[in-house]
This record gives sequence, C-alpha cells and structure tokens, in this order.
Amino acid sequence: MSILVTGADGYIGWPTALRIADRTDERVVLVDNFGRRDWVAGVGSTSATPVAEMERRIEAAEEVHGLRNLSFVYGDLVDRAFVDQILRVHEPRAIVHTAAQPSAPYSQINGERANFTQHNNMQATRNLAFGLAENDLADTHLIETTTTGIYGAPAFPIPEGGATMYHEGKESPVPYPAMAGSWYHMTKSHDAANLRLANTQFDIPVSDVRTAITYGAETEETRADDRLKTRFDFDYYFGVVAHRFAAQAVAGYPLTVYGKGEQRKPFISLEDAVEGLARLAVDDVDDRPADHVVYNQVTRPVAIVDIAETIADVGDEFDMDVEVAHVENPRDEDETHQMEIENQRYMDLIGEQRQDFESGMHDVMQVLNRYRDTIVAHEDRFLPDALEDEDGDAE
Repeated sequence: MSILVTGADGYIGWPTALRIADRTDERVVLVDNFGRRDWVAGVGSTSATPVAEMERRIEAAEEVHGLRNLSFVYGDLVDRAFVDQILRVHEPRAIVHTAAQPSAPYSQINGERANFTQHNNMQATRNLAFGLAENDLADTHLIETTTTGIYGAPAFPIPEGGATMYHEGKESPVPYPAMAGSWYHMTKSHDAANLRLANTQFDIPVSDVRTAITYGAETEETRADDRLKTRFDFDYYFGVVAHRFAAQAVAGYPLTVYGKGEQRKPFISLEDAVEGLARLAVDDVDDRPADHVVYNQVTRPVAIVDIAETIADVGDEFDMDVEVAHVENPRDEDETHQMEIENQRYMDLIGEQRQDFESGMHDVMQVLNRYRDTIVAHEDRFLPDALEDEDGDAE
C-alpha cells in the first residue's frame, strides 16, 4: 500500500509529504511536473528560498530525518494515461491532492491563463476520480485541498459543509453556494462539486479540505536543513498578501493597506495546514474514512490592517523601521467585512493550533532576511500600484 501526494514540489505539498513519510511506514509517492516553477518564472519572479531539485530533497530527507519511504514520479495529472498508470502501479490507499495552478491573479491575466487554469485544475481532479473508479480503487481516500475562496465573502457565518434550504415550508440540505471571485477560485468550486458527484456515483471517500490563505516559511521538518526548505513566493501573482507585505518590509517599502483594511480574511499557518492533511492521510489506516466530509482548514480570520501592523511589530525585532500606509482602495469591496467561518470539524482533527499568526510571521521575516538580495532583485514583482511613479508606471 502507498500514499500519493500530488503537487509534491509545491509550497504545501512538499512539507506535507515529509510529515506523512515521518508518520507511516507506507511508501509515500510524490507526483509533480514542476509546473509551479515554470509559472513563477514566467511572470518574472522566483522563490525567495532556494528550492532544491527533487532528487536532492529526497536525499536530504533520508539523511536528516531518516525517511527512506519517499519516491518521486514525474508526470502531468492532466494526462489521463499517466494517471491511470500511477494508480495501477502504486494502488494508493490515500491520495493527498495539492496539485493545481494556485493563483487567482495569474488566472485573471487574460483568457489564455484563465483557460489554462480551468483546464489544468479540473482535468487533473476528474482524472483522479475516474482513475480510481475505473481501476477498482474506489476505497482510496481522496483528500483534496480546495479553498475557502469558494465561499466568497457573505455577510453571515459560513458553515463547515452544507447548508439547509427552506422553501414553501419544506427544507433540504444543499451544498453551500459557490460565490468564487476569480477563474482560479471557480476551478475549486467545480472541483468541490465534482468530488461530491464522485462520492455519489463511485462511492469514493472524499475529504474536501477548504484551505484558507496560508502563511509561513517553515515546518518542523523543513527547518532542519536548507535542502528541505519549501518554496516561498512573494510576487503579486503567487505570493499571498501576508508574504507580499513581509517582502515589502524587508525591501524597505511601506506596507500599503487599501482603505480601512478592516476586512478580515481566513488564514492558517503552513504548519497547521500540513498537520491537518497529514492526519487525514495517516489516521484512517484501519478504517474506511467517512464518505464525504468538508473541512474548513482555517484557524482564524485576520484583518488586512492587522496583518500589516503585526509585520511592522515583528520588523522591530529585526531592527526594521516598517511604515504602514493607508491608500485609496482600487477594489470594489467592503473594507469592514468581518469574515465568520465555522471550523470545529477541522480543529477537532488537529487538536489545537500549532502556530499563531505572529510566530508564523516571525519565521517569515527571519527567512526573508536571509534572502534579502533575492527580494530586492525582484521588488518590481511585488510593488503595488499605490507605489507608482508620477508617470503611472511601476517603479
């Protein structure tokens, strides 16, 4: 038996694979086509942390952590024949599916990127679902990282799973409505619907892990050796807001908060996200997991202005003079929206939060300080429109 981790070269996929391998004697098969490296390079950016080649990563995992159960397969999940082959050869007990084009801004660049994102993400998930069903592997636990971005920003609390619809005195449970705001987020909305259908039609046990904005540069496993570091993107297209703010601080630019910045977004640390996925993959060895379960993989919402002020405070520890600047908001959004999202099922899964936002950003600033030259060399990739010069061009 084995466990497959797709997208295993990625920000979440790589540290998740390490943790799973540390907690099981089963073979952990890593799958990737290194697409993330190409996409980031294509927008003129790079990971702040040097990302070792997969062979060196696996060698380091064995040398540093004694992990001898990792192996790697290069391939593209959009290729149905490749998916069928890895499923037939490895017969996985569980699949942790983190492979995707993960950037909303990238998907919004133009129609070509939107089409690529939708085809890439949804085709891969469908191939896995049909591959399991048609290769007599319907008991395989399919764990996918979708996103809390599926939900949009409603004015009422978001449930962890479905909702109840009432009409003309009758009621029925229904999936929570998809209100995604980008072509990327729509792929995850469709994935969530397709996974529900795969469970209904093929009886595949599915964990739909709706992962919040993920922050952090290290996990227990990656901090042990530089060869084990996961990637860290800080550019406009692939870096999340907390990481872009941290890069601005390291490069000596003010942290630009649009408008009031009181709108809250759901967040989770890399350490906590990895823990949740690893437990789902490893804890159900002897029992078939529940048929279809939604987890809101989030620890708490954080306001944009609080993100900036926390980074400024952490910056003081590194002798940085970080300014927080409020600028006119170019976006049509509620600057005071208070995100409420239920997460009890997910918190029951991990037991307790392992890293809070402040300590996570301390890790980030410590890592980015080491690679400040890389940040400064690519500062044009993360500077916001608010820092444009008089001619309107990004400086």
